[in-house]
Amino acid sequence: MPGKENIADLIAEQKIIAHLLKIIGETADRAALECYAVGGCVRDILLQRSTTDIDVMVVGDGVEFARTLADRLHVKTIVPYEKFGTAMIPYRDYDIEVATARSESYDTDSRKPTITQANVETDAGRRDFTINAMAVSLNQESYGALRDPFQGRKDLKRQLIRTPLNPAETLSEDPLRMLRAIRFAAQLEFKVEKETRQAIEQERQRIEIVSQERITAELLKILDSPVPSTGLYLLHETGLLKLILPEFAEMEGIEERDGFHHKDVLHHTFQVVDNIAELTNKTELRMAALVHDIAKPRTKRFRMDVGWTFYGHDEIGARMLEGFCRRLKLPNATKKYVQKLTRLHLRPISLAQEEVTDSAIRRLLVQVGNDLNDLITLCRADITSKNPRRVRRYMANFDRVVRRMAEVEEKDKMAEFQSPVRGDEIMDICEIGPGPLVGKIKDQIEQAILDGEIPNDHEAAKEYLHKIKDRYVPHE
Repeated sequence: MPGKENIADLIAEQKIIAHLLKIIGETADRAALECYAVGGCVRDILLQRSTTDIDVMVVGDGVEFARTLADRLHVKTIVPYEKFGTAMIPYRDYDIEVATARSESYDTDSRKPTITQANVETDAGRRDFTINAMAVSLNQESYGALRDPFQGRKDLKRQLIRTPLNPAETLSEDPLRMLRAIRFAAQLEFKVEKETRQAIEQERQRIEIVSQERITAELLKILDSPVPSTGLYLLHETGLLKLILPEFAEMEGIEERDGFHHKDVLHHTFQVVDNIAELTNKTELRMAALVHDIAKPRTKRFRMDVGWTFYGHDEIGARMLEGFCRRLKLPNATKKYVQKLTRLHLRPISLAQEEVTDSAIRRLLVQVGNDLNDLITLCRADITSKNPRRVRRYMANFDRVVRRMAEVEEKDKMAEFQSPVRGDEIMDICEIGPGPLVGKIKDQIEQAILDGEIPNDHEAAKEYLHKIKDRYVPHE
């Protein structure tokens, strides 16, 4: 926490934010309205974190004030939510959300509240956590004055996530707040206060009324946090993981038999996600780390000669991700990406453990395409052994395979691999029309290149086509 006590000085350090807040305050003064910066905006200013979201509250008609402010900012269109007394103003790289100071009441089967106007203190009480329940005056007479009825600034210093009012009621009213508590704990590296955590466990079934889109958005933010396992373990320990990601709840535990035991797949998976987080900010790659062993519980078998096995968990996992990604409403491109990395995540490991052939490397290069670096990053993160000697050996093997991949890719020009002989040329040489047979012949040429039977160049492929064409188009 910064040592400065004057919040106006903290605001001034973020020049663009300070300029916008001054304009907002001046506009409120002209309209004779009390006006405050609130919520995450205040929290981030106090933490000296940059933000592009500016939350504003007025004691009065928030939507009407938003229209007045938009005119002042020369923004032609706002997004009003009249029922909730809020409006969004998209301004350059910033989202300015203006809201009426309000109280809320909820039906038990909905997250959508009934709204009534209120004062600043009442508005603070309806917010999710104390660190988001602070308000800073933007009016000229009291600019920078902090309204903090629930000691949110103290909780920032204590690095604590706590609800302003009774936690069970606060979380039951809007169950998404349970995920938000865990997300903030992971993002800010804070702890969830004991009573709030107990309330999450108590109210966890209420998560069922939250839309999948909102659940997935919070999950992705947890994955984007500095140490994702902080949030993932909180999901598991509070019982939310079993409700939103039941496949992962099945992973926990170590089974021992005849002296053989296996890793706890859940803890291994969380460690892999943390390892990936140290290497990349790419959300999709962090998601791939989370799901790469999703099929291990379903493929676990015991063999007397080798112990515990998970044969096929790569391919079965990729198939499971079809329904998993659909349920989470992830984009189709993300689904295909995580399926690919899950399907291939054992391949570099197997290549590292055997004599590497050019043919095997060619096939992997073609299958992984432009995601090779991501696959290798995932494979390195997948090494969670506590034995330094074993880790060094694995990493050295990976380095060897990566070098061989670079050599083969350079030699065979595999980066954008496809048959050097194109479809129209195949039809001309074989004297056939368009149809499945063209694809079949093209595939045969590609297989010959991948197997090292012919080099990856046009003349060699054309000569090979003349050699095999009679297999597909016999003479009458």
